Amino acid sequence: MSQPHIVAFDPVAFQLGPIQVHWYGLMYLLGFFFVAVLGEYRRRRGRLPVTRDALGDLFFYGMMGVIVGGRVWYMLFYYEGGIGWMWRDPLALFKVWDGGMSFHGGLLGVLAAGWWWSRRQSLHFLDTIDFVAPLVPIGLGLGRLGNFINGELWGKPTSLSWAMIFPNAHAEDVAYATSHPALWPTLQQYGGLPRHPSQLYEMLLEGAVMFVIVWLVSLKPRPRYLVSGLFALLYGCFRFAVEFVRVPDPQLGYLFGTSWVTMGQMQSLPLIVIGVVLIAMSRRAPTLPLANA
Repeated sequence: MSQPHIVAFDPVAFQLGPIQVHWYGLMYLLGFFFVAVLGEYRRRRGRLPVTRDALGDLFFYGMMGVIVGGRVWYMLFYYEGGIGWMWRDPLALFKVWDGGMSFHGGLLGVLAAGWWWSRRQSLHFLDTIDFVAPLVPIGLGLGRLGNFINGELWGKPTSLSWAMIFPNAHAEDVAYATSHPALWPTLQQYGGLPRHPSQLYEMLLEGAVMFVIVWLVSLKPRPRYLVSGLFALLYGCFRFAVEFVRVPDPQLGYLFGTSWVTMGQMQSLPLIVIGVVLIAMSRRAPTLPLANA
């Protein structure tokens, strides 16, 4: 194979005096920005009967839901050492600079925020989620780009022509080559094992592809549940598939004594089921009329 690309970006985008601004944080900010812009575009087209201020409240609560839900879920299901941090080091929950966010937890946080906001606005909860669903994939894609820049959440070793070297995976590369001696020449030649850029796969599928599909479907008024169901189904399927070439979290490994079942897959299965159910429910559901019709 040709010389693989080495993923070695500086995670710090720039500094403002003593403050370091990381690319990953910028990806989150860009994601929230695009959600706000596209959300206002959909509101002005009458896709949800609320004021601009009310929509701003929804985005603020949703942003908090992403951060709080994503962090708490990570600490409950992914944190190294299990939930013992609750009594050993409870402040670990707030050490977000150490990394650790979960999409599934962020999703639950957004759903909780959307439910509370919908009650205040006297709107059907799923009308709100149908409105928000087309906006989310851009944030997902940018988040995966942030993972790529950080050189984290890499894929399994491969000989494909687009494989990449992740210096942060060096210790894992050595351990893998030790158990697969045929890979030692490759490790010595490139200084690391070429791996699937699984972050880019997810950026493409969960970000670009999902956005195009869900956005195009949502351009016309659709029956309640359909857009939300499509989002859940696509994300669940895409995430489940990419997990086959992505290295599982080292503190968890593979589940149930298998060599392929990951926590990401287990948490994505319910989304696939929910997506199918919501799409089926949409066949007999009403369609929310345009607010300016």
